[in-house]
Amino acid sequence: MNCYAQKFSIIHSYIELTKPRILTLVLVTTFIGFFLGGQGIHSWRLLITTILGAALVCAGASALNHYLERDVDCLMLRTQNRPIPLGIISPVKALNFGIILILLGISILWNQVNLLTAFLSLLTAFMYVVIYTPLKRISWLNTIIGAIPGAIPPMGGWTAATNQLDFGAWVLFAILFVWQHPHFFAIAWMCKDDYKRGGFKMLPVVEPDGAKTFFLIKLFSIILIPVSLMPFFIGMSGTIYFYGALLAGILLLAVGMSLAISKSSEAAHRMLKATVYYLPVLLFLIVMDVSF
Repeated sequence: MNCYAQKFSIIHSYIELTKPRILTLVLVTTFIGFFLGGQGIHSWRLLITTILGAALVCAGASALNHYLERDVDCLMLRTQNRPIPLGIISPVKALNFGIILILLGISILWNQVNLLTAFLSLLTAFMYVVIYTPLKRISWLNTIIGAIPGAIPPMGGWTAATNQLDFGAWVLFAILFVWQHPHFFAIAWMCKDDYKRGGFKMLPVVEPDGAKTFFLIKLFSIILIPVSLMPFFIGMSGTIYFYGALLAGILLLAVGMSLAISKSSEAAHRMLKATVYYLPVLLFLIVMDVSF
């Protein structure tokens, strides 16, 4: 490998430490919170600063997650090719990288946005790294607890635009919180053998028959329907969003019911894809409805 290829490999590995897929979700939901809270974009500088700060904190938290789970990543098929298990990046460098990114992100949010947004971003990182990550080895409740930091980013976007936590921010939090359950329980069912190898106490590992897993997928898919309609009832969105969200929720529930009946990995994969499609559709509908 020549020096340029080696440098590219190292850069790519550092990018992988930031978990780009999670980072993308965080930034999209942060933008949605900013857009809805401010009823549009009134300051591009503030938006860019908010996105930059949130991105750095999220990326740093992901790097620390890689650091803390480096021993488990070696055991699991889906994670054994991550940068630390492969020896491309040392644990100490990953640790320093994560800490620096978080401190830099919090500093930007504190100085350029507001204290409330900086606090929410720090709370997200703290819950993800200090609470959720170790809890995965202790209790299946990690999925429920982990949904909390996963639902905070739109609140951070909202407070960046408004400097206050209005009811609308809590509605966005509720939608993201509920949505994560069918999404991550489907992943847990698909990857239950891998999680077992890694020693993670995911629900399908603790209760292999899947009865509680499928019950919770159905339960949260049902709850998601009225929760997703709350923006309409509080006047945040109109009828376009209402009917679109209602249809999307019903379709998601149907996929969840199918999974509960078949209990197959294929059905779990369809459920995962359904949740992945559901959220962008929902966010697009609400932005389009508010814009027009």
